[in-house]
Order: sequence, then structure tokens, then C-alpha cells
Amino acid sequence: MPQGNERNKKMPKMKTHRSAAKRYKITGSGKVLRQKAGKGHLLAHKSSARKNRLSGTTEVFEGNLKMISKELPYVKKAR
Repeated sequence: MPQGNERNKKMPKMKTHRSAAKRYKITGSGKVLRQKAGKGHLLAHKSSARKNRLSGTTEVFEGNLKMISKELPYVKKAR
């Protein structure tokens, strides 16, 4: 009769990096989107045009996708 851990000889599940899961959104086509930086604080001296330009989302740079794919192991990406 198998005892304890002998029953489950599977590899342990990989954990999702929770802060990364909150920072990135994956589109239906598999692109990774992120918020633009620079709009968290010190907004009084920034022009309205600059603050508007910093709003919204943009696609993550290709060079960073490998790191993000390690942090989000269960996300299906097109690239």
C-alpha cells in the first residue's frame, strides 16, 4: 500500500507571480499589455498633455516577454 507522498509522484505546480498577474493583461491575440509609467505621483508640475500621453496601456517590449512568461507560467501567449 503506497504511503504519504509516494502516491503523488507529480512535479509540484508552478506558482504565478501575483504582482505580475496584477500588472499585466493578456489580449485575445496573446499580446501582453502594461500601464505606462510616470503617473503615480508628482503630477502637479507635469503638463496636461504629458499626463494624457502617459494614460492608458501599451504593449510590452519584446525583450521583456521572456521574463514575464516565467512570472506568468499558465498564460497562453501567441509569441
